[in-house]
Amino acid sequence: MATKKRILVVDDEQINLEFFDVMLSNLGFEVHKAENGQEALESIRKIQPDLVILDNIMPKLSGWEVTKIIKSSPEYAEFSDTPIIIFSALDDIKDKVEGLELGADDYITKPFNFAEVLARIHAVLRSHDLLRQIENREKRLVIGDRTVEELFSSADAMKKALEDIAAADDIETTRRLAKKAADSLESLKVRIESLKAESEGLRKESLDIATMRRKTRADIR
Repeated sequence: MATKKRILVVDDEQINLEFFDVMLSNLGFEVHKAENGQEALESIRKIQPDLVILDNIMPKLSGWEVTKIIKSSPEYAEFSDTPIIIFSALDDIKDKVEGLELGADDYITKPFNFAEVLARIHAVLRSHDLLRQIENREKRLVIGDRTVEELFSSADAMKKALEDIAAADDIETTRRLAKKAADSLESLKVRIESLKAESEGLRKESLDIATMRRKTRADIR
């Protein structure tokens, strides 16, 4: 069973917190709530949410200030890639641009349509998952390149062992070199199997990434 996505909703109006709690919980999300920016920062450390939904106008710390801290403060570096959606009654383009430049993933103006909000939530979460898959794929490609280099090294060792066997002039030396060649062959086999498994994993990830891209595009239409 898939793990529920954790969403932290931050708003100083209790009615909004309860609304999102009920609606998102019924849709299978694990919902956590905070009433101001300071509580939000404390909750982020505690629950490590998959998504933060922030009201912009709040006491203590605004949504913009919370976003800036999460995205750029060394204290919150481990949470800097946490996706953030900002809600605001401010409909000015300048405000939207400022929020996005601070690192927010989306900016939704109040009053909002919940169906649109839900679509944007899915789109942001999928985009974040897609980015993580791509990053993991890049890391695995680096490992794959290293494995290929090791294969060439093993092949060279195997070739050298066979050349030594051909040049050997006594039985004992031949046996010792044959054992060395067998070990090199086994090492080569293990590396080939590892590379094959890595290739199959990358192929599956490519299919998953393509599927997620299609779903994300559908969400934001």
